[in-house]
Amino acid sequence: MNFENILVSENESVAIVTINRPNQLNALNAATIKELSDAFKNLESNASIKAIILTGSGTKAFVAGADIKEFYEFTPAQGKELAQTGHNSLFNLVQNLTTPVIGAVNGFALGGGLELAMSCHFRLASENAKLGLPEVTLGVIPGYGGTQRLSQLVGKGRAMEMIMTAKMMSADEALNAGLVNYVTSSENLLEECEKIALKIVKNSPIAISSAIKAVNAGYTDGVNGFETEIEEFGKCFGTEDFKEGTTAFIEKRKAQFPGK
Repeated sequence: MNFENILVSENESVAIVTINRPNQLNALNAATIKELSDAFKNLESNASIKAIILTGSGTKAFVAGADIKEFYEFTPAQGKELAQTGHNSLFNLVQNLTTPVIGAVNGFALGGGLELAMSCHFRLASENAKLGLPEVTLGVIPGYGGTQRLSQLVGKGRAMEMIMTAKMMSADEALNAGLVNYVTSSENLLEECEKIALKIVKNSPIAISSAIKAVNAGYTDGVNGFETEIEEFGKCFGTEDFKEGTTAFIEKRKAQFPGK
């Protein structure tokens, strides 16, 4: 597919999705959200892609926020629709994608940018990264899942403070808070993400998909995460990946998972 606001590249079993609006510090507008949604759906349906890395172009910003010019005159009804559409088309999509998504946070991840990073299954950050939800300085709150995912990742008290003060975290602070898994230099960020991605792709994609569902279930209202784990565990026994993995273990060789 041809995109105007993002770039998609594939190397072996790993895809890199780059938000490419450097003059706007990769700010999210409606067109970019639509393109990202389409790209993730296409990559998820591509059996050869086993992991996805999401990043922003340049070294200044992952995503510096949403494009405020698009919605500053919205009515309450339009604002609600904006948030609902974003949740459904992109942010929840990324969180629940069956292909693992690694966020490579290069520079500013603010507002919708941090919300997008938090939708990824985990995150690495460059040393110059700054992460925050400054929406209250505009008279609004995070609307793309930020109030929920930030609390889940760093705890209620710290999330409340960050949101109410509009505080930005440094990369090291984000690491200590559990918001990112690793911090590295800007130059090595993608390389480090690719190293982790290549470890992921050696494993069963069916099992990884089940693990994503089970972990996410524990953070979903009305869903019993333990029951989901039991259900997904049982399903694994009926897959070719399970047969290959266990057979390879017994035969003392590396498994070659078919992804079925």
